[in-house]
Amino acid sequence: MARLWVWLREDVWEIRFRRYIALTLVAVLVGLGVWGGMTAAKEDRSCAPGVVQPKDSAECVGVSSTTYAFGRPQFADAVRAINRENHRLAPGSYVTVALLEPFTATDADNLRDVLHELQGAYLAQYQANHDTTGLKPKIRLVLANPGATGASWRHTVDQLERMAKGPDRLRAVTGVGLSTDNNQKAVEELTRRGIPVIGSSITADDLANGQNGEDPFPGLARVSPTNTDEARALASFAKVSAANAFLVYDRTGDPYTRTLQRSFEKMLKGARYEAQPFTPPADRSKEGSTANVFAQIANILCNTPKGTDTILFAGRHTQLRQFINALGARGCSDRRFTVLTGDEGSYLAGDKDLDPAALEDPHMTVRYTALAHPDAWLEDRARTGGSAADAKVLQRLLDRAARGPVGPLGKVALDDGQLIIAYDAMRLAVHGIRGASPTGRIPALVDVGLQWPQVKGKQLRVNGASGWICLDAHGNPYDKAVPIVELTHDSRARFVRIAWPEGKPPAAECLPPS
Repeated sequence: MARLWVWLREDVWEIRFRRYIALTLVAVLVGLGVWGGMTAAKEDRSCAPGVVQPKDSAECVGVSSTTYAFGRPQFADAVRAINRENHRLAPGSYVTVALLEPFTATDADNLRDVLHELQGAYLAQYQANHDTTGLKPKIRLVLANPGATGASWRHTVDQLERMAKGPDRLRAVTGVGLSTDNNQKAVEELTRRGIPVIGSSITADDLANGQNGEDPFPGLARVSPTNTDEARALASFAKVSAANAFLVYDRTGDPYTRTLQRSFEKMLKGARYEAQPFTPPADRSKEGSTANVFAQIANILCNTPKGTDTILFAGRHTQLRQFINALGARGCSDRRFTVLTGDEGSYLAGDKDLDPAALEDPHMTVRYTALAHPDAWLEDRARTGGSAADAKVLQRLLDRAARGPVGPLGKVALDDGQLIIAYDAMRLAVHGIRGASPTGRIPALVDVGLQWPQVKGKQLRVNGASGWICLDAHGNPYDKAVPIVELTHDSRARFVRIAWPEGKPPAAECLPPS
């Protein structure tokens, strides 16, 4: 009986114990399976530290502080150079500046533009950090991507705000790129949150303070003239007559094309003929069907009297190229026409889709207002407003980049002015940051944007490679040099002359009038 009891106790207990263990193992395995399934279902959308792929998007957006080049091989050299420079900085010695550009753009012209702005911003960062005066704080540069069209601007702006409040000590955003509706929203939100912005190539009046006496973007500074100032400079150079000019414009418009159109309309008060509109695709980098429309507009131009010889074009570069191609194929090949437009013309230098025959036409000239040009200060000896010596500072940096240790930076080009203007924008950012803290300590975020109204006069202006940067009370450059550039028969950008919004260079003190 005792033996039976022992057997029952041990065998039954062991059976129950084994069942308990088995059930426990099954529960654990089931739990692991559920967890694994949930983990597998939750897709990893990280592209790199600080950069993610939003839901329902194929783009990687956000702020990168590593060697991640957003999948664009042409950016790799410049991004690695920035990363080397960032890693040289001692902890606590620097503030951060973000370059806001569409790093995932797909259009070749926009990618070239972004590459040049990336190179220019880095050269100014390197110059600031290696200045023989040892000025502080040092500058760390990061890359902020709102997407090819800027559609993810809110995600990127939120991230930049966290960086401004945290240990990154973000103190300014530069770049911005094209004057688009999404970029306007991004600038509006950044400045609303107290983050200073320095626009490099934005020219739209809608993206400027001081229009109608209002400042919708507190803390915004710009290094490029507004479309209105570019048009004024163009008018002073070309002596445009309303009686002999014809306007072609983007009907739907974006901040750049709308304000350029309005600026041209002011020049054409009393024009003989109604302006001719065209409607581009929503994405103005696409071809669409506007080439057909331009062929018809070219025919209309042939029907105007011979005195009508100037065409003012308010549109983006893809449509500008289509228009030039159509005008080159016009039936009235004996008629002389001069096409005048804004800085979007800079994209056409080297454009493979531009018909060479159109530019070889001896009766057609294409000129535009550039943001900057490498020959401007070497060929135009304007006594004020800038100097060849200031332009040569950048050229020496580029020479060092070709040999190291500054570079390599990838393929460098200056003719489109983007590298030059991005370099100057970054220099203005550094000027504001260090002006907000003369002792070299980390400045308060709010103090940086307060510096812009004082950027003027002989001692406080920025002597940029594109010309003097003297800001008015609203952060806009006063009487900024505007290079007039002509497209040559081999699709190159030939400098013609510097023009000025005020009709003449600023005085030596560079002080905006009341």
